[in-house]
Amino acid sequence: MRKFDTKVQHLKYKVLREVARLAWNDTLLENVMDVPKTIVPGNEPTMRCCVYKERAILGERVKLAMGGDKEKSNIIQVIEIACDECPVGGYEVTNACRGCLAHRCEDVCKRGAITFDQNHVAHIDKTKCIECGACAKVCPFTAIVHRKRPCQNACKIKAISMNDHKAAKIDDEKCIQCGACVYQCPFGAITDKSFILDAIKLLKESENGKNYKVYALVAPSISSQFAHVKLGNVITGLKEMGFYTVIEAALGADMVALAEAQELAEKGFLTSSCCPAFVRYIKTAFPMLSEHISHNMSPMGALAKYVKETDPDSKVIFIGPCTAKKAEAQLESVKPYVDAVLTFEELQALFDSLDMDLPALEEGVLDNASYFGRIFARSGGLTDAAAQAMKEQNIDFEIKPVVCDGIEECRVALLKKSKNVLQGNFIEGMACVGGCIGGAGCLTHGEKNKAEVDKYGREAFEKTITDAVSVLK
Repeated sequence: MRKFDTKVQHLKYKVLREVARLAWNDTLLENVMDVPKTIVPGNEPTMRCCVYKERAILGERVKLAMGGDKEKSNIIQVIEIACDECPVGGYEVTNACRGCLAHRCEDVCKRGAITFDQNHVAHIDKTKCIECGACAKVCPFTAIVHRKRPCQNACKIKAISMNDHKAAKIDDEKCIQCGACVYQCPFGAITDKSFILDAIKLLKESENGKNYKVYALVAPSISSQFAHVKLGNVITGLKEMGFYTVIEAALGADMVALAEAQELAEKGFLTSSCCPAFVRYIKTAFPMLSEHISHNMSPMGALAKYVKETDPDSKVIFIGPCTAKKAEAQLESVKPYVDAVLTFEELQALFDSLDMDLPALEEGVLDNASYFGRIFARSGGLTDAAAQAMKEQNIDFEIKPVVCDGIEECRVALLKKSKNVLQGNFIEGMACVGGCIGGAGCLTHGEKNKAEVDKYGREAFEKTITDAVSVLK
């Protein structure tokens, strides 16, 4: 069964797997330069114009797999040498132009960017064009089209432009580190820094006499991943890898649901705090609404904090679908509790770097969270959990949710709130379409994932949110 949606993901995984394999064997520094040759062993290129460029790009991927440039705070990075095959884009005249006499496109262009050749065919001067689209609107043949690079299409907050070399450039001030561009780039020229070496170091030191236990907090969206094996095999695999125990981050979601319900009733209006990309978007694009962000930590932060308070010497590694979680873990308010963040892509690479036969393992069990904590993984789940938390705590408050599935819907809701025309008192913001199941670090994406999350949630249907959280007291 196929493990990944795209060949780009598979390439990224192979680099991570080889880097991890060398790290487990303590031979990384001596052999890291051989990783590109391991992936492209011959002298014939498999993806690019020449094998030397291919290996040079793989070398950059290796650097990011090893943590990337520490001076760059943004988790999302552009491999500039790999970003050279996409058309620059913008408005272009296609061969549908009939060389008509009306020249409406010329008349409507206020910048004089349109000229005609001897056959009356239109041409656009890119140095003058401001991409207003007026010419495309008036062309009777729809001969003028707007072409955008996949990364620009993916970035709904317009944080990506082109630099002087026509490579993608990320505005770090705008970027919310959701990773949409990472998943959509067909050349893998945009990718996320990995902390896989940090995780391996923690696990190895724990086994080699360091007096601490390593806890794995797994996001509830794990139920929709690793379709080639059973979830129980994955849980056992994590313990075989060296984790002391595996805890559902959905338990943290239960904790947050109870606290967020109380905060909403107290304040009367709230925006959720579970999605770090959504929280960052509010702070960068709608700073006037920052006061309305829930003061509760995300489920990852809340549960990691509990683990550290219960076992002060422990180490916590969060495993989920989200690149923005890597950035959240660097925040001063979260850093004391989360020691490393891995994506599902990276977890697959870790398993395979150890040649672990997951299907052959016994099936472990996760039984920490409620149905409502588990469905945080998909859009609408947080709202359902908040409503249930109100009911269980006998809070007399009518929640009027605005469920935002993807950052574009988040923008609309926040814009309405900034103008005081929003019909609602609770904004559930998920930057990725579908919620966490659409995260850039997922192995697979799609509608099937939502069904798997709901199915997984129903396995804990008999447990209330209060029941789940009661074990923490």
